[in-house]
Amino acid sequence: MEQRISVITLGVRNLARSKAFYDALGWRMDSSREEEGAIIAYNLHASTLCLYSWDGLAEDAQVDSSGSGFRGVTLAYNVSTREEVDQVLAEAEQVGGSIVKPAQDTFWGGYSGYFADPDGMLWEVAWNPFSPLGPNHEFQW
Repeated sequence: MEQRISVITLGVRNLARSKAFYDALGWRMDSSREEEGAIIAYNLHASTLCLYSWDGLAEDAQVDSSGSGFRGVTLAYNVSTREEVDQVLAEAEQVGGSIVKPAQDTFWGGYSGYFADPDGMLWEVAWNPFSPLGPNHEFQW
């Protein structure tokens, strides 16, 4: 198995609300690929983020859909400068996200904060001075 993630799918309670949130952050989907609103897909630089019905995703994975609270997973959005962390967090809050952890200096020498999307998915926004982003803004350890 190659070291890569092809698709990240988030189970969401309200597909239209979540699409509006990510659209408001400036993300764009390939509308020619939309399957009558069943799944929303945003092609990223090296993978795809999909939004899918919470219950439908639980059914597909054959797990109970009543999960709540911390799910043991966060998504990270790395930026090129410390200032961008604050900008992205403010943008997420303006379009309906909630700040979970305000941006602050980290124990590892960077700067980061967290927001939650409308379904509580945690996104870390981070600047890591030891891992500059690649030419396509991809994170490189």
